[in-house]
Amino acid sequence: MSGTKAAGLAGQACAPAGAAERPMRADARRNYERLLREAAAAFHERGADDVSLEEIARRSCVGIGTLYRHFPTRQALLEAVYRDQVETLARQANELVNSDSPGEALHEWLRGLMAFGITKRSMNKALLETLGKESELLTSAGAIMRQSTTRLLVRAQEAGAARSDVQGTDLLRLVHGMMLACDYSPGDPGQPERMLAMVLAGLMPDASQ
Repeated sequence: MSGTKAAGLAGQACAPAGAAERPMRADARRNYERLLREAAAAFHERGADDVSLEEIARRSCVGIGTLYRHFPTRQALLEAVYRDQVETLARQANELVNSDSPGEALHEWLRGLMAFGITKRSMNKALLETLGKESELLTSAGAIMRQSTTRLLVRAQEAGAARSDVQGTDLLRLVHGMMLACDYSPGDPGQPERMLAMVLAGLMPDASQ
C-alpha cells in the first residue's frame, strides 16, 4: 500500500457514518470535529477508560444527544478518534516527504509518532479486544507508520542527514519502547521529549563513526 493510498483509506475510514450518502451540515461537522478533538485530549489526559461520554460532551459544549447522534456507542467514539489520528498521521507524512529539509522532516515525523503513541496507548487495549490486531483500522495504521517512516528515513539518509545503517523498523521499535518506558514514569512529563532527543542525536551520521 503506497503512502498516498494509505492516506486515502484513512480519510475514507475517518468519515462519519452516512457521510457518503448525505453531506453533513456545517454546524454538524463542527460538532463532530470538536467531539473528536476533545475526546482525544481527554483520553490523552486520563485514559480512555476513565472519561465518561457525558464529560466529553460537556468539554465539547454540546448536549449528550448530539454526541450520541455522531457516536452511538463508546466503541464508535474510540474508533473514530483512532481513525482521525491515523488520518492526521497520513496527512503529515505526505507533507513531510516533500520537505526541503529531509533531516528535519524525519525528526518532525518521529515527534508526531510519539504524540500519536501517547494518545492511542489508552485506546489500544480496548480496540484490540473488540476489533483484533488484523482489523482494517489497526492494519491501515500500521501500514501508514511503517511505510511513512521508511520513506522519510531513506530521504534523510540520501541527504546525509541520517546514519545509513538504520532501518525504518528500528525507529518504530525505538518509539514503541520509549512509550512503554514512559508508562512506568507518568509523573515525569518531560521524559518523552528527553528520550526522543537522545534517539535523534543517535541518528546523526557521525554517531556511527
